[in-house]
Amino acid sequence: MRQPRASLRWLLLAGMAALVALPAAAQTCRGTLYLTIDTGWSREAEEIAAILRRRNVRATLFVADEPTARGERTLSPAWAPFWRARAAEGHVFASHTWRHWYFSGDAGPGRTRYASRAGEGSELLDQAALCAELERPIQALKAMVPNATVLPLWRAPGGRTTPGAVAMARQCGLTHQGWTANGFLGDELDAGAHPNRALLANNLARIRDGEVLIMHWGVRSRREPFAGILEPLIAGLQERGFCFATLPAEGRR
Repeated sequence: MRQPRASLRWLLLAGMAALVALPAAAQTCRGTLYLTIDTGWSREAEEIAAILRRRNVRATLFVADEPTARGERTLSPAWAPFWRARAAEGHVFASHTWRHWYFSGDAGPGRTRYASRAGEGSELLDQAALCAELERPIQALKAMVPNATVLPLWRAPGGRTTPGAVAMARQCGLTHQGWTANGFLGDELDAGAHPNRALLANNLARIRDGEVLIMHWGVRSRREPFAGILEPLIAGLQERGFCFATLPAEGRR
């Protein structure tokens, strides 16, 4: 006996909902993805953390001391419970600079220009000052989460580096880690021009094995929070056979 079309549609929708709602089961990996999360505005931090927990995803968290939607800063003591919980879940950490300023050019060997996009000033960093800028967020994190796993990696704000900054950071023992060609998930883009439904479809179509993915714990300017599609995005990628891993200590290119 044929089922009514309405019943078939209901069964299809129910199956899709179950795929998103259920945690990821053990699977044979047909590829590996590396999710990385920068601090950002952190408006959806708890929502994102819950999604990662449900989907059994471990990420590499790049930390800087940025202002948040709660009125504190991301590496202030008020955020200690959040970072402790992430470490307990198996996420790992790396430096995203302390002030989240931008590298804008070298000024000769051993000197690189570092400038605020918010008009707070600029300065030339020498070797010692650059190392201190990259080490300070990790010191703040370790003071709150002594058992945090920290990788010898760093990420420049906006991914904008200079040859001098990259070389000097290597002298600090740190390798720069950006993201791969299809790894930009789009959470910083204008929601009017790039609505969530389009980001979800584009990411599911473009992401390939080995991608280093980048997102934030929330972006202040985005009116349609990216967290709204994170779970179906992860579920869709897992359905394609992708597993998620934290970055190796040497990073990925």
